[in-house]
Amino acid sequence: QVRLVESGGGLVQPGGSLRLSCAASGTQFGAMGWHRQAQGEQHELVASINTGGNTNYADSVKGRFTVSRDNAKNTVDLQMNNLKPEDTAVYYCNARSLDGVGDYWGLGTHVTVSS
Repeated sequence: QVRLVESGGGLVQPGGSLRLSCAASGTQFGAMGWHRQAQGEQHELVASINTGGNTNYADSVKGRFTVSRDNAKNTVDLQMNNLKPEDTAVYYCNARSLDGVGDYWGLGTHVTVSS
């Protein structure tokens, strides 16, 4: 059974930092990453990383967020710096199986940026 478990969300003031972590298990994974959905907004890709370490970021987070992974541990992290109120959302870990067939999601972790 495939499981993705997120941790690290919370409340932070504007300009602050948070680190999200996702532990995945149950299969071999290819691309992994983070998506988010703010209240009343569309679901969007935040950052992704493949097994070779190539990354992709939403324009809104470039220069502030960094995605990383540990292939041996099947973990993917999102370091978020200089957080803004518009980063407030539920953040979801996403992972695709190595064969590209499976697309798996965590339950989400809340990030609130507010003074």
